[in-house]
Amino acid sequence: MAPYESDRTAGAEGLPDEADDVRAGRRKAARYVVPVAVVGVAAATIGLVPALADSGDPSLPKITAEQLIEKIAKSDVQQLSGTVKVSTDLGLPSLGGLESGLLSGATEGSGGSSADPQSKLMELASGTHTVRVAADGPDKAKVSVLENAAEYSIIHNGNNVWAYDSKSNEVYHSTAPAAEKGEEKAPKDVPTTPKELADEALKSVDDTTSVTVDGTAQVAGRDAYKLLIKPKQSGSTVGAITVAVDAKTGVPLKFTLVPTSGGAAVVDAGFTQVAFAKPAASTFDFTPPKGAKVTEDKDGKESKESQAPESAPGHGDLGKGLDGLKTIGKGWSTIAEFDTGGQGMPSGSSSEGGDVSGFLNSLGDHVKGKFGSGTVFSTRLVNALITDDGKVYAGAVTKDALVKAANAAH
Repeated sequence: MAPYESDRTAGAEGLPDEADDVRAGRRKAARYVVPVAVVGVAAATIGLVPALADSGDPSLPKITAEQLIEKIAKSDVQQLSGTVKVSTDLGLPSLGGLESGLLSGATEGSGGSSADPQSKLMELASGTHTVRVAADGPDKAKVSVLENAAEYSIIHNGNNVWAYDSKSNEVYHSTAPAAEKGEEKAPKDVPTTPKELADEALKSVDDTTSVTVDGTAQVAGRDAYKLLIKPKQSGSTVGAITVAVDAKTGVPLKFTLVPTSGGAAVVDAGFTQVAFAKPAASTFDFTPPKGAKVTEDKDGKESKESQAPESAPGHGDLGKGLDGLKTIGKGWSTIAEFDTGGQGMPSGSSSEGGDVSGFLNSLGDHVKGKFGSGTVFSTRLVNALITDDGKVYAGAVTKDALVKAANAAH
């Protein structure tokens, strides 16, 4: 591994993921950036979490940032169980019935099952949730989101992936090939554990990033080092990411992302309890309850209905637009650009927008430039500019950075 510029700064070389993995991760995130769901953008960036009370800082041997990243990369914990508290404060506007409608629409579009993970895990994009996790090797994993008098669980056992929503008594079932050694467990659309979040964050580490060891902490009763990741560039909405890494196993125990705007963490996910022992085999057993509605995903592929409806404002041929996805800039200031192939968003200057135009402007900011007119939809982390001609510019960058990028592209 090539040495860092210093023991306190990490470069692009020697990290666990290569540049093509970074680009693939960004492409995966970008597919959520659609006009009808800024919520989806935010959910995707959770792969990128109010803080848990940690006890006194333990005294641990000195370690460099490079050594700590290596420790995470080499961590090979196959068995664990625990409880994770996930809190997300993206600063999304209160959409009332519309927000419920969007989530409901996403559920209906993904086969009509409330148990479909693709739509259900989107709920982690806001509020505070308690999640129980268990794993036993690459082919056995369970994630359960606990709600008031209800539970939503995803169970991966061998070739079978089951998802069960106790509130609606619905089951979603799909099959997947057994994981090869080193493969990730399914499903992976929305990261739910500190390790998954840390892996996504480390994909963005390059020469535009400062990586340091920022002392120690104790999380879930375990001693940990704190890895601090900060963008060197201006224009990013990411202020800093802190990952608490278990000193013994190298497993990330807690992930916290603070925005440049300050205030509470945007995302904070950490174990409140964790054990590195083999879970009971029955943990991964599942039989659909009597009377439950079971939806089968026979071919394991996303159905056409699971895509956003073409009637959505500014949607157009989104799939075609993503084929031409481009990126502007590098590192933490990277902006995704693509053409929806549609008519864009009806802006405040559009006489055809009517009530839709007024409503959308209440959610976003109308802007003008060389590109014409457009609307910027903002969260505390992700911003998206949708121009009147159907272009989309999105990223974890400021509104000004999006407008500048759109002007430069015209």
